[in-house]
Amino acid sequence: MPIIGINYEKCNSCRMCIKECPRRFFIDESNNRVFFEDVDNTCNLCGHCIAICPEDAILYEGFGDDTFTFEGIDKLETVVPYESFYKFIRATRSIRHYKRREVPKETLKKVLDIMQYAPTANNLQYEKYVVISDREKLKNISDAVIETLTRNPGMKAQYEENFNIRKKYFEVPVFHDAPHVIFVYSLLDMPVTDHNIGIIITYGRLAAQSLGLGTCWIGWVQIAALESKKVMKLAGIRGKHMGAFTIGYPNITYKRCPPRSRKPVKGLKLE
Repeated sequence: MPIIGINYEKCNSCRMCIKECPRRFFIDESNNRVFFEDVDNTCNLCGHCIAICPEDAILYEGFGDDTFTFEGIDKLETVVPYESFYKFIRATRSIRHYKRREVPKETLKKVLDIMQYAPTANNLQYEKYVVISDREKLKNISDAVIETLTRNPGMKAQYEENFNIRKKYFEVPVFHDAPHVIFVYSLLDMPVTDHNIGIIITYGRLAAQSLGLGTCWIGWVQIAALESKKVMKLAGIRGKHMGAFTIGYPNITYKRCPPRSRKPVKGLKLE
């Protein structure tokens, strides 16, 4: 059990752990002390009790890494003010033009590290990751995706012309000649799994942008993977749920953020 108990030499009896997790932290009426007991054995290892304790009094083991704190953690709007965040998000673009040079492994590791802190339903964290940088392998996956999507008459009418145009500009058209593609997949077969993967990929894309990299979510791969085991096999992934995005140094610069139409919101009037 990763949560072992409480260090009473540090505990100040603030009871914040009880407020955060009333199913597993209780008051011992005999001595008015807080104690931990996972009575239903369903602790999902979210770590919120560790994060909220002001005295770092929660005893734990086997979580995978150490806790992390920094100045401003209790006032995050001072770390990234809304005005800066707004510009960063508004300027986020799907990049389809990349320089040929590869991204250093240490930089890719930073992106993947952030992705593994993305929230998942019930903190299940079943997702797995594959990074493919071999150009020939990416070409084979791209060819398999195109073959799959143009084999279906309905999809052929929708995608064939698009792919033919892209073949004039890219050697690996599905991935826009990006030096790397990151795949995220899960063996957990639940509808929420696709949401988990989507959030994880979004974390990765934003992390990449903060490192001067560009990315693009490749929905074609996701569609083709549902139709063809060949695509899954070539990518080295399993299961019914996956997502993929390209990553590399952009070979294009945007000068402004494009406009977006405002959608109506029930309960709140937007000007």
